[in-house]
Amino acid sequence: MAACFSQRRGFVQSRRRIMLQLAIACLIVALIAAILGFGGIAGSFVGIAKILFVVFLVLAVLSFVFDGVRRTRI
Repeated sequence: MAACFSQRRGFVQSRRRIMLQLAIACLIVALIAAILGFGGIAGSFVGIAKILFVVFLVLAVLSFVFDGVRRTRI
């Protein structure tokens, strides 16, 4: 049973890491596009980066809350 929880925790942490990496990658692409003068593309990527970052924050908070609830019940 403990192995199942540790595998799930590893999966959730890897999902959070991937979301954060995607948000950072979009932000970097937006900054490069802004420096090169592509305003429309930069604006689009900033919007995508914001959305991904918010999704990352929501998933992180939910993960922390449910992990705390599960630890108190076990």
